[in-house]
Amino acid sequence: MSTTTVQQSAGGAPVPAVAPAPAPVRRRGRRGAAGSLLSHGLLIIASLIALFPIAWLVFLSLGPDKDDYLHPGGIWSKMTLDNYSFVLQETAFFHWLQSTLIVSLGTTVIGVVIAATTGYAVSRMRFPGYKKFMWVLLCTQMFPIAVLIVPMYQILSSLQLVDTYFGLVLVYCSTAVPYCAWLLKGYFDTIPFEIDEAGRVDGLTPFGTFFRLILPLARPGLAVAAFYSFITAFGEVAFATVFMLDDEKYTFAVGLQSFISEHDAQRNLMAATAVLIAIPVSAFFYLVQKNLVTGLTAGGTKG
Repeated sequence: MSTTTVQQSAGGAPVPAVAPAPAPVRRRGRRGAAGSLLSHGLLIIASLIALFPIAWLVFLSLGPDKDDYLHPGGIWSKMTLDNYSFVLQETAFFHWLQSTLIVSLGTTVIGVVIAATTGYAVSRMRFPGYKKFMWVLLCTQMFPIAVLIVPMYQILSSLQLVDTYFGLVLVYCSTAVPYCAWLLKGYFDTIPFEIDEAGRVDGLTPFGTFFRLILPLARPGLAVAAFYSFITAFGEVAFATVFMLDDEKYTFAVGLQSFISEHDAQRNLMAATAVLIAIPVSAFFYLVQKNLVTGLTAGGTKG
């Protein structure tokens, strides 16, 4: 039998004792104050580590002398924007920008179109050797750039595509398409096959089903493929150095080398140019960042 403690009031009437309130129970998955403080502290430290190189680059770009990186403390007293004005007015910066955008956007458009159609075909159609075909695409990523330069140069030379934007775009597509095809194939696998069947019932051709029904649903995956293709072409150095011979067709990655000679390196101008180069990439990332996380994770939910 359970007993209840009863207190008596001054008049002798029994008054039941008030039971103490139960201690709050922490729900599963919730962190305590110490855990939240620790996690936020780690995130702040990680953010500072990630932002430090960018801040350091911007800081060095404000120094007027090429050797300011040796004694960065002196930059505070002589900060200037002369490096940026010199790069914009005295160099071929806008020619580099034009060439880079032509090559990068061309690689993005052509690469995504080829990768999307390839990934969709392998995801939906069962033709002889479709699995081996995807493995062949994967094996093309195993070869280093140094091995590919000579045969690619011979191919482009025979096609008279050396020192042309289209030739460089094709070279970059050979790198971007295999990875993007694998990425989009995994994403198309997550889209129910019933959507294709519904399109055919409505009288759509396979191409109509692909362009009108599947591609709108695959927008996150396409955004990731576009971002990868753009970055691949935007920052590549080796192929652009070998295949582009005209000074006016240099991309940013090659143009930066003009600040380095055998006995000298204008690091202040390189830093200013690098900051300016980051602007187009940041703008492109801002346009596709809403779909990047979804596109990167959705393709791995189904094999």
